[in-house]
Amino acid sequence: MGVRVQTEDFDVGAEITAMRLSSANIGAVVSFIGQVRDLNDGDNVDSMFLEHYPGMTEKALVEIIAQAKVRWSITDALIVHRIGELKPQDQIVLVLVASAHRQEAFAACECIMDHLKTDAPFWKKEQTQHGLRWVEAKASDEDARHRWKSTTKN
Repeated sequence: MGVRVQTEDFDVGAEITAMRLSSANIGAVVSFIGQVRDLNDGDNVDSMFLEHYPGMTEKALVEIIAQAKVRWSITDALIVHRIGELKPQDQIVLVLVASAHRQEAFAACECIMDHLKTDAPFWKKEQTQHGLRWVEAKASDEDARHRWKSTTKN
């Protein structure tokens, strides 16, 4: 289980290989890769700047993974989240979840990502043709997080 907050890009293939080879009990590795879009809310995005609260952010990410581990039988999980200035098509976040069976890995990965969008202290600022603007949380992200409260462990 691990979390990293970093300015550097990450190598998805290397991260998957490391996780896949970490245990002979792993039957599935599920991944989510988020990247910067070139269009948001109808405006062209030139760049995005991500800020975080050092220490608090990592603690929140560890807690998100810990809650998923309690809920599903997962062997391993990793969150890598970038900060700093990013351009369209740059990778922002990687979530990997490994388990003996795919259903557990898929559910845990989706839940981790839904909680990461709402519970982790990251702030995004976009540079558009109209200037700088903060990216606001979306109601759909809150809805996605809340649906996990009403579902039971598989």
